[in-house]
Amino acid sequence: MNRRNLLRSSVYAGTFSLLAPHARAAGANGELRVVVIGVKGRGGSHIGGVLSHKKARLVGLCDIDTDQLDRKKKELEKRSKLTGLKTYTDYRKVCQDPEVDAVCIATCNHTHTLIALSAAAQGKHVYVEKPVSHNIWEGEKLALGQADYGVVIAHGFQRRSEQAWHDVFDWVKEGHLGKLTLARGFCYKPRKSIGKLAAPIAPPKTVDYNLWSGPREILSVNRKQFHYDWHWQSPYGNGDLGNQGPHQFDVCRWALDDPMEYPAGVLTAGGRLGYDDDGDTANTQILYIDAKPAPILFEVRGLPKKGLDWKNGMPNYKGVTIGNVIEYEGGKILGGHGSSCRVVDNDGKEIKKFSGGGNSFHNFIDAALSGKQDVVHGAQNGHHSSALAHLGTHALNLGKKADPDQIKAAFSKTPALTDAFGRMQEHLAANGVKGGITMGVPLTTDGVKLTGEFAKTATKLDHETYRDEFKLPNA
Repeated sequence: MNRRNLLRSSVYAGTFSLLAPHARAAGANGELRVVVIGVKGRGGSHIGGVLSHKKARLVGLCDIDTDQLDRKKKELEKRSKLTGLKTYTDYRKVCQDPEVDAVCIATCNHTHTLIALSAAAQGKHVYVEKPVSHNIWEGEKLALGQADYGVVIAHGFQRRSEQAWHDVFDWVKEGHLGKLTLARGFCYKPRKSIGKLAAPIAPPKTVDYNLWSGPREILSVNRKQFHYDWHWQSPYGNGDLGNQGPHQFDVCRWALDDPMEYPAGVLTAGGRLGYDDDGDTANTQILYIDAKPAPILFEVRGLPKKGLDWKNGMPNYKGVTIGNVIEYEGGKILGGHGSSCRVVDNDGKEIKKFSGGGNSFHNFIDAALSGKQDVVHGAQNGHHSSALAHLGTHALNLGKKADPDQIKAAFSKTPALTDAFGRMQEHLAANGVKGGITMGVPLTTDGVKLTGEFAKTATKLDHETYRDEFKLPNA
């Protein structure tokens, strides 16, 4: 508790200067020398962000898959006329390289914190994708690492860099909508079955599977698509609650004035419904978060509108499929996963529009070059926006299948929660799904740690496994 208060009262207050004596300065020509770790998928956006900044230089690429690594290097040499790019298959070699000032991490979720802390411990600045952690304990270590290692550790929650969202919350603070009553987040994103293998398969020959597994035990591969469908397997991914959810949780926390403590409790229900495959994360879920000054309500739906037919599209809530609806006494903020949002009154009439983007990669590079970082872009904030998803996941994983009437009774806490469960039932029925919903256990906290009946079990679940070769530097 003392350590947390120290963090909250010192480096985690406003904009802070944080360069430690061992933190690496920029290269001799004043440029930040950057290596992108994880070149497939989001890694391409990281590369683009570095290349588009005048004071940054992409000096290398790192990936555990030599095929992806070679392909990306050749592409950059041809398209961007880059020469002399170093390539690494082991992130530890990047962290030890004195010619590297910063890393951008776009790897699998279960290695985000490990690589971020390994780089920070070597004095390198870090940009790490969401979620910044695979569990709550990791996130706490990441936040402490930022203070201990004195480097910039930035997160990949892009709304924080977009002018539209800054403007709308500044406008709301002027008192135009009154008191905040509920912060909603949505991930209504189509997620088809990943299939079900008859037997485990070998990892791709071009992949260093030991490095890919990182802190987790080396498990058999039980998915057809190696490079993406790990998202839906809990040793590595966090499902859509932890994949997309942290983006929207971050906006919800912003509306709540960024609390740097855990909520009083969470209540959840859902499951992986509509098909039987090799995934084990929820594709349908409601998560109610008892936060102050207002609760947060998040919904995940991976199934289409009806008939398990993807041609029917996805459902929406007041026009939002992936994004937020922030409710106040006098109206609502409606925004998707992008750089615009609008405000409507309680009758749905539009009051005001906001637009304007930003570049989170450029903000990171600027912070690394200056040695100063705004708290909202830092590790502590990224941790708390990710931790809300982890709390919801643990609560659901410790639950059991329940009768709908039992869940309905538990969800009578607020009209919004009752409505959300009713709409979930209608959505599942429209897809021919009967029963099978899991009622999560009620997890509670004192703001700092888990409390109550399920605290010990949830804490054990949260800590996971860390092989000796891949333990966190500050564990």
